Amino acid sequence: MLKIRERHGLDDLGISFHDYETTIQWSYNADSWFHAASTMKLAVLAGVFRQWARDELALDAPVHVRNRFTSIVDEQPFMLELGGSDSEVLGNLGRAMPVRDLAYQMITRSSNLATNLLVDVIGIETIQHALAELGIDGIRVLRGVEDQLAFDAGLNNEVTANGLARLLRIIADGRAWSPEASAEMLRILLDQQYKSGIPAGLPSDARVAHKTGNISTVDHDAGIVHLETRRPYVLVILTRFAPDKARSAAVADISRDIFKTLAGPSAG
Repeated sequence: MLKIRERHGLDDLGISFHDYETTIQWSYNADSWFHAASTMKLAVLAGVFRQWARDELALDAPVHVRNRFTSIVDEQPFMLELGGSDSEVLGNLGRAMPVRDLAYQMITRSSNLATNLLVDVIGIETIQHALAELGIDGIRVLRGVEDQLAFDAGLNNEVTANGLARLLRIIADGRAWSPEASAEMLRILLDQQYKSGIPAGLPSDARVAHKTGNISTVDHDAGIVHLETRRPYVLVILTRFAPDKARSAAVADISRDIFKTLAGPSAG
C-alpha cells in the first residue's frame, strides 16, 4: 500500500474488503476518517428507505424542487452551484418530483440538489438514527452538501472505509430494514453512471452497485462487485491528496489489483 500511495501521490488511503465467495476480509487503514464527499449519499439513501419501510414516507410522495437551503451554522440560507449532474432535477425547478426519482438522481448522477431536497424531507436526525439502528459507527452525517459556512467551521460529513463497507454489506445481505428495501437500494446503486473508480479496474461484464465521492482533495468509491463466475465482494477505497494534485487513477488501480488477485493467473 505504501507503494500505491507513493505512486499516486496520496496523503492517505483507506481500504475495506469483504469477499462473499471465500469469506476473506482484509483492510488497510480502514478506521481512519475521511471527508465523505458524495459517499454520504449512501447514508441519505438508507434514511429514505428506513422511512419507507416504516410506512412513514411514500416513494411516490411529491417533493417541491427548489434551490434554497439552510446552513447548520446560524441557519443562514444558501444556494447550490448546480452542474450537469443536477440537470434532470433542475428541469423540474418550481414543480415536484417523487421521492423515488430524487433518490435515483442522488445516487446514479450524484445530484447535490436531489440530495439536499431529500435531507430536508427526512431530516438529519433520521439519517443518524438509521445509521445507529444498523449498528454503523463509521459514517457521520451532520449536514447536506455545499453548506460552505459549515465547511468553513469544520462541520463536515465523514466516513471510514469500514463504515461504508458495513452499510453495503447490510444492503447486500437484504438486512437494511427489509429484503424489499435492500433490493430497491441495490437496484438504484447498480445504475450508477460514474464508472471511473472501481468499475474501471474490472472486466466489462462486471456489475457494480456503488457510490462515488470526490471533491478537490478526495476521490472515493464504495461498492458491491458482481462477477459472472463467483459470489460478489464488497470493496471500499478512500483516497486523500493535496489540493494542488490532480485526481489520479488510484481507485481503479487498486480495484484492478484486487480483482487480479482473486482471479489468479486467468486474469492475465
